[in-house]
Amino acid sequence: MTSAAITQKTATPPPVKPAKPIAKAAGAKAGSIPEKKPGITFFNGPKKVKEFSNKEQVDMFRGLGSMLRAQINTADALKYYGQGLQNKGMSDCLAAIRTDINTGMNVHEAFRRTKRFNETIIGLIQAGSDAGQLHEAFRALATRITSQLKFAKAIKKATLMPGVIIAVLQCAFIISQVKIVPQVEEMLSGVGQEPDGLTAISFKISHFTQAVWHIYVLSVIGIAVTITRSSKVRGIIMGIAMPKWRLFRLLIMSLRQMTFISTIRMLHSNGINLAKSIRVSANSVMGTPFYKELREAADKYENSGVPLSTAFAKYTSVDSQVTHMLSIGEKSASLDSQLEMLSVMYEEDAENYMSMFAATISFLVLLIAVAIIAAVFIGTFLPIFLMGPKMMQSGI
Repeated sequence: MTSAAITQKTATPPPVKPAKPIAKAAGAKAGSIPEKKPGITFFNGPKKVKEFSNKEQVDMFRGLGSMLRAQINTADALKYYGQGLQNKGMSDCLAAIRTDINTGMNVHEAFRRTKRFNETIIGLIQAGSDAGQLHEAFRALATRITSQLKFAKAIKKATLMPGVIIAVLQCAFIISQVKIVPQVEEMLSGVGQEPDGLTAISFKISHFTQAVWHIYVLSVIGIAVTITRSSKVRGIIMGIAMPKWRLFRLLIMSLRQMTFISTIRMLHSNGINLAKSIRVSANSVMGTPFYKELREAADKYENSGVPLSTAFAKYTSVDSQVTHMLSIGEKSASLDSQLEMLSVMYEEDAENYMSMFAATISFLVLLIAVAIIAAVFIGTFLPIFLMGPKMMQSGI
């Protein structure tokens, strides 16, 4: 056999099709989900996980807390509560938390991993876990969320009906300025009379409304949707409103201080040192200025040796009452009692401010409704009343 023949026989065989498409086809037959093609992230990006409703969280934390008080371990409590739940999403979420806990993950990290709970809830769960008082953390969460529900209900009661009235009146005003007033203006020009005084002003307002009502309606809808869906926008609005509205600032400050002071008390009363108690309590007010302030105060207290009351006075924006009572607690060795007193005091203050805030909102909404009613009647009927003398002068 010649060398040419040998070379021909040992030549490279025909290329074999790669195994990747075969494996992909086999995976498709087995029912696996094909890999998602890249595209516009707005449409095919990961969907944001929705938090559970406040009512669902209250029921869950109450149920878990009662089982933990009955000496049932956390994993079993999650299992028992998740069984038979009508909400399949919550049942699956609790099962995932239980699985993570059984693998050795911290309770608060297991809750955070689900992305179903905000950082305030995670912070309080961490505080309860570190203090060995998880049932107290769940009880505190149920109480806190219940207070939020009461506040939301009061605000809704104060604003829902007046808000509907305002929306209807705004529609009535726009219709009157776009449909009715132009007819009056056309009738007046038909008899050869020129508008003057208040009549001319009414017609100018009508012209302006006709030009901008589309933009106004779209702007109102856009603002409402943005505020509802964006927590950042709500934070910006809150930051602007707090310095300008004293009652609103007092309400927010009371809620925030009640949250982290009660967390510090729970941790410190169970043997956690003050510096760590303050750092963990900062997680319960994450997203607010108190978060960085508390962590800085804890560092100064631990590393510089300054008294706790001095660290709070210099490095945080808490009320002077807080620093005063902390100073008394340090001098009299009754810090736990002073922290408990402060948490109770701010809880009572928050309830009082909630009632005052709801009443103020109700009054403001009613004032706006009255103003729009006056605008509807004046804008619609004033041109008609003023047109009468003009029609008589024209001989009609």
